[in-house]
Amino acid sequence: MSAPIKVGLIGLGEVAQLMHLPLLADDPRFSIAAISDVSSSLLEHVGNRYGVATRSLDANSLLTNSSLDAVFILTPDHLHAELLEQAIRSGKHVFIEKPACLTAAQLEPILSVPRRPGQVVFVGYMRRFSRAFLALKERLPPLETIRHVRIRDIIREAPFFVAQTRNVFKPKDVSPDLIAEGRARTQAMLRSVMGEDCPPDALRAYQVLTGLSSHSFSAMRDLLGSPKAVRHATQHNGETVIALFDYGHFTALYEAVIDDVSRFDAGIEVLTQTQHFKMNYDTPYIRNLPTRLEITTSSVTETGTEIIGPIYEDPFRIELNAFLDSMVNGTPNKTSLEDSLEDLKLFAEVGRQFRAQ
Repeated sequence: MSAPIKVGLIGLGEVAQLMHLPLLADDPRFSIAAISDVSSSLLEHVGNRYGVATRSLDANSLLTNSSLDAVFILTPDHLHAELLEQAIRSGKHVFIEKPACLTAAQLEPILSVPRRPGQVVFVGYMRRFSRAFLALKERLPPLETIRHVRIRDIIREAPFFVAQTRNVFKPKDVSPDLIAEGRARTQAMLRSVMGEDCPPDALRAYQVLTGLSSHSFSAMRDLLGSPKAVRHATQHNGETVIALFDYGHFTALYEAVIDDVSRFDAGIEVLTQTQHFKMNYDTPYIRNLPTRLEITTSSVTETGTEIIGPIYEDPFRIELNAFLDSMVNGTPNKTSLEDSLEDLKLFAEVGRQFRAQ
């Protein structure tokens, strides 16, 4: 077996603790060689938990560490653009959690940053690696036969699930001024798209697009290509979002509702005249929950349903395998920065319709 790939992680918050650290630690093909966070107590906790000696409060020291093969950027979104550019310039392979940036204007100049031959820059859209989604993509009927598509994210937020399943270390030594600065920077980035006078609800709805909805927009494009236009979009109270995408002879309806009902109802449905394809996602904050794809087919005389699943494999693990495959074997990376830019353009178009309400 070849030597494990040495990785460094920047940002050790909830997603790192729940998903990336356990997966990397369980996989002998990787070695967690360095970590960075603004919290010294979090560095100590994670470093001790995973046996990582190289720890730094400054991300630059990790990015300039020539012994690392790859870096994972798992920080709050407002830090993504600057860290992403530095990571690319370092020559390391890069895994960055979605969204790659908060705005297209941030990401576009980064696309022209020179990369060394074979350098992989991978955006973490784990839903596109779910086995049920891959089965839907494989079995998808010809686009010309599709009559309607429905995509939904009707969910309760992560803390409800995490509190019952996993211990997350929450540091208390991060400066309130640093937290306030991060919030202010985030708001400024959102307003650069939505306008300085954007109402708070519309601004919050755009942030929902860049977070929760980015998974669904990305999966929609993977299945169907980019839509011809956004025919309609509306939001209510910042956490209910409806968008109608025009694909010519059919429409794709997206709906997102964040509420306090204890369930996670997310998925994709594709309807033709004689078939109904339906797949589900469950909350990623409880590992290895099942997904499935149901295909109901009707003729004049009979109806039958084929069920693929339940499938328990963690899409984060499949995503990690895809990142490794791109690094080691040069397999094309389907969640590239260029691909991610298309989502940011869609967010802006949907956001403009929020403003028009």
